[in-house]
Amino acid sequence: MNLSSTLSLSKSDLSIGVITFLFIFLATFGSRQYRLSSGTSITIDKELSVIIEQEATINHLIDVLDSLKVDYDPEELRWSARMLGWRTFKQGSYLLEGEYSYNVFLSKLARGIQDPVSVVILPGINPERFAESVSDQIYVSKEAVGKVFEDSLFLMEINLSKEELFGRMLPETYLMYWTSSPKEVVRRILREFNSQVVDQFSEDVLESGLTIDDIVTMASIVEWEANIEEEKPIISGLYWNRYNQGMRLQADPTVNFAVGERRRLLFEDYQFNHPYNTYLKRGLPPGPITNPSLSTIEATVYPANHDYLYMVANPQGGHIFTRTFEEHQIESEKWRRWLREQYRIKRQRESEETINDD
Repeated sequence: MNLSSTLSLSKSDLSIGVITFLFIFLATFGSRQYRLSSGTSITIDKELSVIIEQEATINHLIDVLDSLKVDYDPEELRWSARMLGWRTFKQGSYLLEGEYSYNVFLSKLARGIQDPVSVVILPGINPERFAESVSDQIYVSKEAVGKVFEDSLFLMEINLSKEELFGRMLPETYLMYWTSSPKEVVRRILREFNSQVVDQFSEDVLESGLTIDDIVTMASIVEWEANIEEEKPIISGLYWNRYNQGMRLQADPTVNFAVGERRRLLFEDYQFNHPYNTYLKRGLPPGPITNPSLSTIEATVYPANHDYLYMVANPQGGHIFTRTFEEHQIESEKWRRWLREQYRIKRQRESEETINDD
């Protein structure tokens, strides 16, 4: 074999080697890319909330996925995280369902692309229960939420007292991020209040000579009084009748607020000297006693037109409304007789149960 043939053979072998290398490289690269981008790498049959409480490593993420019984290959997930360069995954709540590639799945959690969660705010609660409820639904402590209503600089910034601020915690279901701060939560609810209440009712409220804060304060009393939705405009009208006639509101919920608990009131409770005791103080109390719902606020802005000045509870959970104090006394006696009968029945039942136990 001459030199020319030898060189030609060497070039041929080199070409084959290069082609073989490129083929193996491309096949390996293609295989890896397919594994990283395949849309069936992770399968989640039903919607799951993957919660990462603190910035996590791949091992912690694997523990979370295992606890949720997600269908995937842990070793491939580790390999994919190394290949993609994702070493940590951000705190947050992520809603997942369906099939995912490793690339899409890991980048979502590594970049912190959260999905909002539903935060339910109930009506007729107090700041302590509000704080507990929010802390149960997103990643904040109840102590941190409670401090927002005591933050003098924040209250000065929004120009509201702590009672006025809490009265504007409009009951609703909100979409928020799981990592929202307490102030972000409060500001989000305030924006909704401004949209649903201030923007909707301000003109009519101003025409009546009142303010939004007056309405919210009265609505907070109606919220605690009304057990039946249909009675809200009637109760609102009753209290506005008293207010407009210069009568004391004499609203039991304000006394409950003053004594610090919702319970059956005692005679001495009505004598408790407190700015919120409307049995002793005329006009509206200094601020709301709770957070009224939108329907209660609307019923307070647009009360029923009637002459009622008095009401007393009835056995159905509602009220009997009357125009004169004499009528009120008659209905009140009926209610007391009914209560006494219920106590008698209860004592008799307890006595019979004790005898049967013996």
